[in-house]
Amino acid sequence: MQIDLHHGMTWVIARAAGFSVEEATIIAHASQYVDDATNYGHIEFSNGAAYERIATAHKMLDYKNLDSLKNMKVWVPFHFLPGNGGLPAGQNPSGTFIKKLVCKPGSYIAKDMISECIAEKNRPYGLHRLGITSHVFIDTWGHQGFAGVNHDVNKVENILDRNGHPELELTERISGFFSSIFQDDIPSLGHGQALSNPDLPHQEWSYTNGLGEEVVRNNTADFLIATNELCKTYQRYLDIEENGLPDELKFEISMCFTEFDMNDGEARHKLWLEAIENDRFNLGAYTLDYIAKGEGSWKHQALGTTLSDGDEDKYEFTADFMTSNWKYFHDAAKKHKLTIIDDILPQYGICVG
Repeated sequence: MQIDLHHGMTWVIARAAGFSVEEATIIAHASQYVDDATNYGHIEFSNGAAYERIATAHKMLDYKNLDSLKNMKVWVPFHFLPGNGGLPAGQNPSGTFIKKLVCKPGSYIAKDMISECIAEKNRPYGLHRLGITSHVFIDTWGHQGFAGVNHDVNKVENILDRNGHPELELTERISGFFSSIFQDDIPSLGHGQALSNPDLPHQEWSYTNGLGEEVVRNNTADFLIATNELCKTYQRYLDIEENGLPDELKFEISMCFTEFDMNDGEARHKLWLEAIENDRFNLGAYTLDYIAKGEGSWKHQALGTTLSDGDEDKYEFTADFMTSNWKYFHDAAKKHKLTIIDDILPQYGICVG
């Protein structure tokens, strides 16, 4: 999924579940920032203090840097949560190990991830971790059938649109983009070969996967299920009855999926923000925005820098840094990653550390 759903829609669901405007804004920002936190390593302060942040994403189109993109410690815990074949801990899907790594919607592993998040909701970074968990959870619907490693299971062939017609334009875009980088193949990492098809809320499509299986996808239907399950997750977090989304809100969200039918995620995001500002969802009009990097961003607020990539030699340390959204996000991301890789996945016989 892309920024329209990870930010705009996530804010709507958080508000509908019962979070305040301020809480929903943190959750939604953290959810989207998972896709934008691409820097990693230590930063240093002029007073001698230091802090280590982690990357929760790589730049998806930088395929020249394939070694980084193959880093399971980023793609597996933050984007392609293994599904263990949809089976609980202690059971194994038939086939080889890769079957355990393929993403499955609302899997037992995803539910364990949510339980761990809720168990530590009183941490200072509790809402930031919930945002990260939200991103990973709804991506189990968008990324279903794909794995966060470079493997033939991710191969995509015979892509057809909702009318059963080959997506010739897509095929041409793929071959044109990669022709100067790869002579024989497109990297089989995640859903790279399917480009943005798995992320588009209005898309109905089909393809043949690397196992020779025909896969039919209706993103609108799948994503609507994901939104309802995310609402239940938020209600559980708030310790209230898990009723999911009210029917009228479910309808409005589904209408946005189909009405906002451009392929540009940023364009769809703008429409979500306009809908929120115009109170389309009957949650109270609110002017929501999102700044990934640069002036006004969480990083700028925490460190005083407007650099998008790289770092200053040293930063001026302030007491506010310790309670900044940027630091809390990275605190939460480190805890999330550790929990997934070291605690949850080993219970399913999955070792990616």
